[in-house]
Amino acid sequence: MTTPLGLSLPQMQQYSLGPDVPDVARTAEQIGYESVWVFERALFPEPATQGLYNIEGLPWPDNYRNVADPLVTLTLAAAATERVRLGSSVLVAPLHNPFQLAKSLASLDAASGGRVVAGLGTGWSLDEYAAAGVRPFEERGKVLDEFIDVCRAVWGPDPVRFDGEITKISSAVVGPKPARPIPVLLGAHGRKALRRLVDRADGWLPVGMGVEQLAAQWRELQDLAAERGRTEPIQTVVRVNTTYTPKPYDGPDRQPFQGSVDQIVEDLAAHAAVGLDEILIDLQSTPRDARELKDVAAEVYEKARAAGV
Repeated sequence: MTTPLGLSLPQMQQYSLGPDVPDVARTAEQIGYESVWVFERALFPEPATQGLYNIEGLPWPDNYRNVADPLVTLTLAAAATERVRLGSSVLVAPLHNPFQLAKSLASLDAASGGRVVAGLGTGWSLDEYAAAGVRPFEERGKVLDEFIDVCRAVWGPDPVRFDGEITKISSAVVGPKPARPIPVLLGAHGRKALRRLVDRADGWLPVGMGVEQLAAQWRELQDLAAERGRTEPIQTVVRVNTTYTPKPYDGPDRQPFQGSVDQIVEDLAAHAAVGLDEILIDLQSTPRDARELKDVAAEVYEKARAAGV
């Protein structure tokens, strides 16, 4: 049985948002990808006040200098496609007003015929929180909790009532409603975040940075779900960030998903063996333009299927 594959949409500075997003989305659907995805990067601090992912000394990549808005990107993709699911990996929920983001996701789901997957996270950039955070960085977990509750309320039956710290709805009709219950997936790691996932979310969005690490995290999450009495299955979509090179990368410092299409597919096969539901392949960082991105995406898909992924 093959693993469903998703493709990240072109949001970075080498792409032209208006023509390239619909083009790549349509092509991904034609190739056979089951989903298309966006991520969120609100700004590029210069000079940087902290390292990438809050890791000291790790520089922000230049292609983060110009990242298109995720919901605009998904809307363009929705209008150009009929079948693929429309996912976020991830939206940084505390950078948005909870009510407005919940309504936007509901509208997109209604417009697309029930294809939205709401992947959420708390983020890590202090500069982004300073520019757009609805609460201080230290309260990001509480904001994500409230956002999930606001979504459940806004997406549910009218009249909507909600009394939170950020959002207060005394009694209101809120539409349009989603075409079906929108799955909420969390990009969670660490015990506290995983507890939130088990107790409040539909699924998990890990990042594939090595088979052993991914398998260990998955076992930890399954054990925690059993410990907390969860009976519903946990949807899983592992994100893999690639560094594509036309020729094989043969350096001793090669990282997972770095190198040629054959090397990327080899890593895909190994990660697929962990047994998660879907693999999201982000190929957009290194191609020069949308044409090369489409060509690489087609080759990856064809060779992954030939390899049994």
